[in-house]
Amino acid sequence: MTATVSTATTTDAELDAIFTPIHARIAEASLQHEHDRTLAHDEVRALQEARFGALRVPVELGGYGASVRQLFRQLILLGAAESNLPQALRVHWWFVEEQLLAAPGPERDRWLRAAADGTLVGNAISEPGVGAIDRYQTRLMPDGSTPGGLRLNGTKYYSTGSLYADHIIVAADREGERVAVLVDADAAGVTQHDDWDGFGQRLTASGTTEFHDVFVPADRILGPGYGVPGRTYGTSYLQLVQLAVLAGIAQRATDDVSGWVRDRTRSYTHAAADLPRHDPLVQQVIGRLSSAAYAARTIVLDVADQLDRILAGDSEDADLLDGVEFDVARAQATVIPSVLDATTQLFEVGGASITSESLRLDRHWRNARTISVHNPLIYKLQTVGDHVLNGSELPYAWSAGRRSS
Repeated sequence: MTATVSTATTTDAELDAIFTPIHARIAEASLQHEHDRTLAHDEVRALQEARFGALRVPVELGGYGASVRQLFRQLILLGAAESNLPQALRVHWWFVEEQLLAAPGPERDRWLRAAADGTLVGNAISEPGVGAIDRYQTRLMPDGSTPGGLRLNGTKYYSTGSLYADHIIVAADREGERVAVLVDADAAGVTQHDDWDGFGQRLTASGTTEFHDVFVPADRILGPGYGVPGRTYGTSYLQLVQLAVLAGIAQRATDDVSGWVRDRTRSYTHAAADLPRHDPLVQQVIGRLSSAAYAARTIVLDVADQLDRILAGDSEDADLLDGVEFDVARAQATVIPSVLDATTQLFEVGGASITSESLRLDRHWRNARTISVHNPLIYKLQTVGDHVLNGSELPYAWSAGRRSS
């Protein structure tokens, strides 16, 4: 599909002038955060102050007016600095897009201006023990003491980014209807835990969130939210953020390992060169890393161009939505194996010293492996094959209902 991208208000050069120094500071601190397992609150604050969360917000509302392609270019660069942060901010970008697509009015402008002021939105969607949205145990019930008010009760996990956020999008059941509500992160009755125990992407603030009789004003109901049946740009958009993370991981791995090899003087007696950086076999490993980073980046930006066309025009065009959903699924089948292979093979450039805990080069594979299982590739490949062979409909939101028999 040939994409017609939207016109951006701010150039890439202008965005780089603002964010490159911030990305550099984030990259410098990332290894220490990994060692200490400390959340990157200072780094997120720096992004907020620079209005990173308002990249897509129109200039007249305080943002940068960036295109989708420009946004994903910056997400790749941020992912290279610290792969946890684009994932932590993933739902924030979807929330901003939803406001951009909403009917013009004070409510829409209020939230877009809030994003320009540094407000960030996290999520609490997944629940322990349940998959499909028609089995959510998180309930939204009328508050008998306040006309129109509601009370929220339930427990969520994988609340990615919520510990960095000012507001949390919560998926809940209201008398059998799927709804999304926007809850203040510091509201009475909200309890957050940094208990995500995955071996990678440890600093995404993806822990458990509990809601105990949290008051929700009626105007905080956003509608059905992400995960309802039917075509949507949302699944491709959110999955593309994960591919942008992989592109960033591949680039950071390339930079880290190349720097290590350049400084290394020890090699093997049977090596092809005295210095590792001159060894053609070592060069081949670096070439594989660099190629994986380039391919992932190129694919992500190509899909971002398609999203630009959809979001700047008809966001409900069935052919365009099917096209981008299909391409994101296929992109995963290319990007994931390439980055996983490259971040595994990187250890071939050195001996046992490359496994030093002080380097933590294993984090690149761990992070890539973790982000890759969010939308299991086996199911993506099956849907691609079924679509090619049988013209079957694409699933879009996988948790949109009960599994068919």
